[in-house]
Amino acid sequence: MAHSGRSVRLTARWGLASLTTVAALLAAGMTQPASATAVPPATVPAGDAAVDGGGPDSVSTFSTSWNRPWTISFLPDGRSALVTERRTFRVFRLGLDGSKTQVGQLPNALQLLGVAPSPTWNGKTDKRVFFLHTTSAEARVVRMDYDGTSLSGYTTVLGGIKKSGDHNGGKIAFGPDGYLYVATGDAQQRNLAQDKNSLNGKILRITKTGAPAPGNPFGTRVYSYGHRNPEGLAWDRNGRLWSAEIGESKFDELNLIKPGANYGWPTCQGDCTVAGMTNPKQTWTPEQGVPAQLAIVRNVIYVSTLRGQRLWRVPIEGNSERVGTKTEYYAFAYGRLRAIAKVPGSDELWLGTSDRGVDRDKILRVTIK
Repeated sequence: MAHSGRSVRLTARWGLASLTTVAALLAAGMTQPASATAVPPATVPAGDAAVDGGGPDSVSTFSTSWNRPWTISFLPDGRSALVTERRTFRVFRLGLDGSKTQVGQLPNALQLLGVAPSPTWNGKTDKRVFFLHTTSAEARVVRMDYDGTSLSGYTTVLGGIKKSGDHNGGKIAFGPDGYLYVATGDAQQRNLAQDKNSLNGKILRITKTGAPAPGNPFGTRVYSYGHRNPEGLAWDRNGRLWSAEIGESKFDELNLIKPGANYGWPTCQGDCTVAGMTNPKQTWTPEQGVPAQLAIVRNVIYVSTLRGQRLWRVPIEGNSERVGTKTEYYAFAYGRLRAIAKVPGSDELWLGTSDRGVDRDKILRVTIK
C-alpha cells in the first residue's frame, strides 16, 4: 500500500566559513577530489557541543492564506525566502517581517515542487533561481531569473526525469560545495531506483548547467541511489547530507547520504541485512510518519510529516553518525506538515501546513530554546 532567542553564533560562524572556503575554491576553478565527499568533515571547536540541542519552545502563526506551500528556501541575504505552491504554481517572497509578495508563476507546470536560489544570487550579476516541477510528460529542473521583483525567462537545466502522481521527490538544494542536489522519486517504477543509469529514485548532484558535478561517484549525475520518494535534504554542521524519505507500507526513513551508497529500495524498507544496502539512521511507521522535509538547528534534525501530522525532533549525537531518541511535537494540532526551513541567524523554524483547503494553509513560526 503506497502512502503518500538564543543565536548559535559559533555554529553559524563555522558554517559560513565552510561556505566561504568552498566559494573561493570554485572561483579559482578548483573542483572536488574524485573521492566525491561533498564536504570534508569539519573540526568542531571545543565548546561548540555546548550549544547543541534544545527543542521547540513556542509555535505561532507567522503567515496565512497559503495554498499547499511545498518548499521554503531562503535567499542568500537571509532576510527573506522564496516559497512555492504545489498546485497554483505560484512563487512568493516571504520576508522576516511577514511581508508576502507574489513574484511569479511557473509556466508549463503540473506540480511545482522545490526551489533553490543560486548561493551567489544577488538579483543583479546573479539572478539565477532553480525549480523542480512536473509537466504532463516529465519532471525537470529549470532555471529562471529573479531580479528581486519578478521571475522571467525559463530554461530547462535537466529534463527526462520520469514522473508520476506523488512519487517525484522534488526537493532541490545547493550544498556547501556549491553544487545542486536533486531528490527524485521512483515514479512508481520501483526498479528504477536500483538502475544507476536512471535519474529516478536517486539523489543527483549537478552543476548549474545540469552537468554531472565533478567527483560524482559514478561519473554521472547520480550521487546516491536506492531511494523510493525522498522529499527532504539538509546539511549538518559538519557538512553531512541528511535526507527524509517516504517509504511504502512498513517504514519511512531518515538517511545519512554518502556518495555512491545504495539505500535499498525496493529490496529493503527500514533496516535490513542485505549486502551492499545502507540502513537508515531512524525510521517511522506510516501512522506516525510519512516524512516530508527536514531542517537542522543546533545539531538537531527536525522532520515534518504528512500522514503523521506532527513534527519530529531527532538529535545528532555530537560529531558521530548516530542519532538519539526521537521526540514528537504538535501531533494532529495543525494537520499535515510539509515545508520546513531554518531561519538564518536565528534558532527558529518556518513550518508550512499542507492540504487544508484553498488559501487555508499557514506558515508557522517555531522557536527553539
